[in-house]
Amino acid sequence: MSEGIKLIANNKKAYHDYFIDEKFEAGIELVGTEVKSLRMGKCSIKESFVSITNGEVFIQHMHISPYEKGNIFNRDPLRTRKLLLHRSEINKLAGQVKMKGYTIMPLRVYMKKSLVKVEIGLARGKKNYDKRHDIAKKDARREAQREFKVRNLG
Repeated sequence: MSEGIKLIANNKKAYHDYFIDEKFEAGIELVGTEVKSLRMGKCSIKESFVSITNGEVFIQHMHISPYEKGNIFNRDPLRTRKLLLHRSEINKLAGQVKMKGYTIMPLRVYMKKSLVKVEIGLARGKKNYDKRHDIAKKDARREAQREFKVRNLG
């Protein structure tokens, strides 16, 4: 993490289920107490996805827990929120999703200085054999680390 960035939520499942070809940083349109709730780290993007409707990008099923002291000002935790991207980025994403069978996945939510940002990725689905291959690579790397530790300690 670079200076001034605080991670709020991470979507590890996206990296397991998809090949991430390209990443974009987007702002997110929030209201009132949602920012306070995010500062406390109450956010989940496990089941969320990104859609493009009428030239605008929206994140759906992103869960931001209601702020405890927000009472009447709290909004629906699963409401659809608008993402803020440049027009050229939106056009690029829309073209890729239409043509090549890509999907757009939220990868992480973080605070950059005082702004809440969402990192979204242009993703292609993995087949089961790709997932097995990744797990095997991870196991091999873990085993190599373990051997390296044992060799250097003894």
